[in-house]
Amino acid sequence: QVQLVESGGGLVQAGESLRLSCAASLASFSIYRMGWYRQAPGKQRELVAHISSGGITNYVDSVKDRFIVSRDNAKNTVYLQMNSLKPEDTAVYYCNAQLGDYITYWGRGTQVTVSS
Repeated sequence: QVQLVESGGGLVQAGESLRLSCAASLASFSIYRMGWYRQAPGKQRELVAHISSGGITNYVDSVKDRFIVSRDNAKNTVYLQMNSLKPEDTAVYYCNAQLGDYITYWGRGTQVTVSS
């Protein structure tokens, strides 16, 4: 059974940092594109960042230059380093694993709350 388990969320003040981790029980983890999504109350889930099997990264404009996505294939783990956090970053953050167009897995999410 595939599991993606997020950790590292919490309550911080604006300007502070958090590092999210997602441990994946995936065979052949390295071939998956790994991503982070978030969903704020009353809003749709949106892509925050993803990293391809080859290490190519992509970010939503609102987090560019503040967030860094990385992966450790030896540990089957993907990270999201979040710096200079803003109140508008408050959301539940979800880990995603994607392979092709049809294989996708989600974690249960971790809450990030940024106070002003």
